[in-house]
Amino acid sequence: MHQEESVYYDVIIVGAGPSGISAGIKLKQLAIDKKTDIKVCIIEKSLELGDHILSGAIVDIKSIRELLPNFNVEESGLFTAINEEKFLYLKKDKYFNVPNFLLPNCLKNNGCYLTRLGHLVKWMGNKAEELGVDVFTGFAATNLLYNSKDEVCGITTGSFGLDREGNKTSHFQAGLNILSKHTVLAEGSRGSLGKKVIEHFNLDKERNQQRYSIGIKEIWEIDHSKSNPGLVVHTIGWPLDDKANGGAFLYNMDKDLVSVGMVIDLNYSNPWLSPFEEFQSYKTHPVINNILENGKRLSYGAKSITMGGLLSLPKLCFKGGILIGCDAGFLNSSRLKGIHTAIESGIIAAESIIESMLLDKNTVENNELVIYTKKIKASGLYKELNKSRNFKQWSNKYKIVALLMIVLEQKIFRGHFFWNLYSKKSDNESLKPAIFFDQIIYQKPNYKNNIRYRQLSFLIKYSL
Repeated sequence: MHQEESVYYDVIIVGAGPSGISAGIKLKQLAIDKKTDIKVCIIEKSLELGDHILSGAIVDIKSIRELLPNFNVEESGLFTAINEEKFLYLKKDKYFNVPNFLLPNCLKNNGCYLTRLGHLVKWMGNKAEELGVDVFTGFAATNLLYNSKDEVCGITTGSFGLDREGNKTSHFQAGLNILSKHTVLAEGSRGSLGKKVIEHFNLDKERNQQRYSIGIKEIWEIDHSKSNPGLVVHTIGWPLDDKANGGAFLYNMDKDLVSVGMVIDLNYSNPWLSPFEEFQSYKTHPVINNILENGKRLSYGAKSITMGGLLSLPKLCFKGGILIGCDAGFLNSSRLKGIHTAIESGIIAAESIIESMLLDKNTVENNELVIYTKKIKASGLYKELNKSRNFKQWSNKYKIVALLMIVLEQKIFRGHFFWNLYSKKSDNESLKPAIFFDQIIYQKPNYKNNIRYRQLSFLIKYSL
């Protein structure tokens, strides 16, 4: 150990997203209920809770109600009820409305709400702190700590006050060793420690190759006369068409705010394709442009999304810790939702840890929290993911075949089918040499209508 100081917690949670904070809340709730004391901390790299989470998402609130039974949707002020849904197939200058009865149930949002996820995370973080969870923001977990038995026994945080060459300055502050019996990785998609632990313990052995998408999102303030709080629009077709698998969305939240974005699978073959430019093109479509016109872009962000589903889940427990949320890959790609699944995994993680601490019988094998895996497989979360386990594999097939099979599995069989689709090909293997494609020439920004932007302007504006 090279750091100067060490502290100990019973449980350390890396990442203050929905899954990590939920795990912290549930741990303290159960400890209070069982009249036992447990030291829990959450490490978050952003300076404030929610800073690294761009608002604008659909959430199934059933898991929030499970976590916080006295939760009141209306009183919280965090949600906008969905009152209108549209699913559109876009052509360049027109669109076709897909009738609701043709859509599989997984694409319907009955009982769901729109939320500004960054605000929700801050609110949940306050609940965790009220229960006694230590939440440390502005600290990045840089490495895992291992003991002599090759068991994870904690994490190290990054040092402060180093120059570009890595030399100590007068403001140097050494990182911290945080030791723990249970290390919970909740970093989100492609978390740095999650990737390390999956490789170290070979947790993805005999699993489907994980699938990823890139999600690009902007938050706009639009003209009040165009605002329709609760409107949800999902689109397929133009501008991606056959260039890549993906789709786009527009969510009208409260206070004249709109979240507009695009999700593109990263198994596209044309290296000339730019996800950023495809999204900028999307905003120029009349149905989207008419809403954004004369509005103001407030923020922008992009992130990877883990999309492989149940058949790509790695082994969830390892010596000294577990994976939860999108660090594991619990997002339900067929429903286009991952917040409720992340929260549910955090709840199950907390229940498993408390059981192991109080009972320590049939809960741990070789210092692996096997009860967590057992509880996941017996949960509603697992049943939900099992119904859509082939969704991402089908979506990478021929479009008509994919559509027919998704409708068959989701609408006709309602998720009760016996076949599995397997794939060992990684996304990057789909990329082909540029010589096989015509270069894609993207339209230049038109600064008069203030809809389409250059990528460099985003990097400058947000200091990326």
